[in-house]
Amino acid sequence: MEKYVIKGGNVLEGEVSIAGAKNAALGILAAAVMTDEECIIENVPYVEDTKTLLRAIETIGAKVKYIDNHTVSICGGTIRTGEDVCVDDEYIRKIRASYYLLGALLGKYNYAQVALPGGCDIGLRPIDQHIKGFEALGAKVEIVNGGKVVAKADQLIGNHIYLDVVTVGATINIMMAAVLAEGKTTIENAAKEPHIVDVANFLNSMGANIRGAGTDVIKIRGVKSLHKAEYSIIPDQIEAGTFMFAAAATRGDVTVLNVIPKHLDATISKLVDIGCEVEEFDDAVRVVAKGRLTSTQVKTLPYPGYPTDMQPQIGVV
Repeated sequence: MEKYVIKGGNVLEGEVSIAGAKNAALGILAAAVMTDEECIIENVPYVEDTKTLLRAIETIGAKVKYIDNHTVSICGGTIRTGEDVCVDDEYIRKIRASYYLLGALLGKYNYAQVALPGGCDIGLRPIDQHIKGFEALGAKVEIVNGGKVVAKADQLIGNHIYLDVVTVGATINIMMAAVLAEGKTTIENAAKEPHIVDVANFLNSMGANIRGAGTDVIKIRGVKSLHKAEYSIIPDQIEAGTFMFAAAATRGDVTVLNVIPKHLDATISKLVDIGCEVEEFDDAVRVVAKGRLTSTQVKTLPYPGYPTDMQPQIGVV
């Protein structure tokens, strides 16, 4: 699609079902290659980033099959190994989540070679905390010609890792590398986002031993191997919040289905602040905005604070 044509002025009313969380899906799809057995992942968002990551996983030898648009089968038992295998093509450099294959492959094979991440052009995407974590586990990491990260180790050994900044990507990447390391790993100052918990839950369903995901201290006890699993990805809090603010902007009445209301606390708080009525159910939230809206103050923070990715939406409202 090259353009959107939007004819505005209509009140939004009715129900909308929310897709799986993209940020959780990217970590989970990468983690699925860490077992030689088949994993079935449900509620996968059918978006370009997930399709690109799956293409990259397929290029290194894994078996990938779409059962339907939102259900994917991945089997990492046929992945090619060795120093000549690199996750790199014209597509993978366009997405930030390419780096999740570093942690997954390093954890499984003690070796990974992946192109530096791309993604949206909002400045430098540092991976220093990822590298710090891998090195703490015993890996040697270098950036070689062509912008590729090479990480290798004789054996990964659990360690205490303190992240200098709260970072979702590094938390997930180190967590994946550590699940097959020998001994115990502790990640302090870890990110607490719902998709951190979702990736940890998926790894645990494969036989990993992770405790504390969703808090700032994650403890991982290394296991010998991981096994097959079937797993459904959590709903996307940013997509849900976007429809909720669209209801507010159009003075509408919208019920968003297939959500976890607890993940939307910060968004709901701001909708109430500006004068919306919000009704929460077990797996749905209704937003009604019939009266005049008022202003509010917003400061973005790491979860459970107000999400950075929801800043444009409330600015529009």
